[in-house]
Amino acid sequence: MSTTVIIVILLGVAIIAALAVYANKLLRQLKQQNQMRQDAVQKRIDRIDESVITIAKAMQQDQCPVSEGCLRIVVLLDHRPDSVEYDYSQDYPAMHEMYDKIKHMPTHENRKKFPKKKIREMDKEREGYEASMKERILADVDRLLQRFVQ
Repeated sequence: MSTTVIIVILLGVAIIAALAVYANKLLRQLKQQNQMRQDAVQKRIDRIDESVITIAKAMQQDQCPVSEGCLRIVVLLDHRPDSVEYDYSQDYPAMHEMYDKIKHMPTHENRKKFPKKKIREMDKEREGYEASMKERILADVDRLLQRFVQ
């Protein structure tokens, strides 16, 4: 073999080796990014679950109105990544029913935009739902806590 052929072969091997090292570096970076992403997703899920548990326990102890708890928990469950494939309304139907009945009612600053008479009417409607559905909602809360507290 001539010197030129040997140089070309060595150059080719060196280029392939350099590309292999670079590909390995990129694969390690990708693995690290995927792990960081998974850790961030798990951290978000853990925070959501902690909030769900805190609100559910407050509902059990009458520290949080059941209507407010339903609003908060249903929204939190909808923000879990598994909610795309899993329908939580099947497991907690009373909570979702309450949510559907009161989700249109204004909260926080938006309440202040309404006349007091209208606010009292909405509060009376919400309290009626709470009274009629409280037992079913608390049964949902018990099931929820069994699932989320391990």
